Amino acid sequence: MRFIVSTSTLLKQLQSVSGALSNSTVLPILENFLFEIKDGNLTISATDLQTSMTTSLTVEAKENGRIAIPSRILLETLKSLPEQPVAFSVDDATFAIEINAGDGKYKLSGENGEDFPKIPTVENASSVNLPASVLAEAINKTIFAVSNDELRPAMTGVYCQLSSQYLTFVATDAHKLVRYRRLDAKAESTTSFILPKKALTLLKSALPTDDVNVSVEYNSTSAFFKFNNINLVCRLIDERYPDYEAVIPLNNPNKLSIDRLAFLGSLSRVAIYANKTTHQVRLKITGSELHISSEDIDFANEAHERLGCQYEGEDMEIGFNARFLIEMLKNLSGEEVSLEMSTPNRAGLLLPQGGDENEDVLMLVMPVMLNSYA
Repeated sequence: MRFIVSTSTLLKQLQSVSGALSNSTVLPILENFLFEIKDGNLTISATDLQTSMTTSLTVEAKENGRIAIPSRILLETLKSLPEQPVAFSVDDATFAIEINAGDGKYKLSGENGEDFPKIPTVENASSVNLPASVLAEAINKTIFAVSNDELRPAMTGVYCQLSSQYLTFVATDAHKLVRYRRLDAKAESTTSFILPKKALTLLKSALPTDDVNVSVEYNSTSAFFKFNNINLVCRLIDERYPDYEAVIPLNNPNKLSIDRLAFLGSLSRVAIYANKTTHQVRLKITGSELHISSEDIDFANEAHERLGCQYEGEDMEIGFNARFLIEMLKNLSGEEVSLEMSTPNRAGLLLPQGGDENEDVLMLVMPVMLNSYA
């Protein structure tokens, strides 16, 4: 088998699917890319058995064939070569690979393409189409709140609820929760599933900036994303998602409206002086003033800042983990945000003011107990 392709074209396609590679010591073949040539079309696949990605490009080739090529050495070789045509020659009997580029010749050992795991297809699937920008925004707004706790597998992914009215994406780690709803995206049938974090991270980096259409197919076990020449298929998390609606407080009489960037900047500075274990900051709201403070008694560090705000409700003092608030404010858009609260021991809701009318974003953050309440 022999084919010719340009270094930059091949490298770009390899990089777009390389995130799906596995470092499996149990199945070393998963460290390879699968190259399949059929009628002058090269399909490249990478998988870790849970998530698989494929891409395709046109190459100069006379024969068909398949070979598994070690990913690390191939990527490093292509990165170091200038833009030029490279010729790959594969010995179908020994799986030896020879790469000719300009005056250089490189030899490496491949593996039998037939031993590469079969890339799954989604059968009996339902489908929904989404603009790439909507999907990218949904991933960006939720993925940071996904849990890393393997003992709670349901929370290690993003929960997707599809209905004929809107699509909802939810992520939580029990300390913070994000519910992102798109009113301009709908599905024909009502269903829900949990997408794993790795697949969403790969999607996020592979999605194009121009607004192409992404076809999403899903059944009870897998989801399949298709756009441009890239296909991604992942196994869904087979768990029951917690009842997130039950933890969102409905009655929040204390409402604070504030400039998002001013609040973010102030929190970022005050958090430097907070305890390095709890990252606790204290918000004290009196009238139209917000006092943000933190202290680390062990090192006699403390910080105070005062911001102007609009506030409806009773004066109150509440503690939060600054890292969670900062993360949320960074992932919200719009100039103003509102923080809605009821009591110092109940969750606060962070909501953007204005912004896209097709977007409904709600972020929930659990408070931390302040010493004064002990």
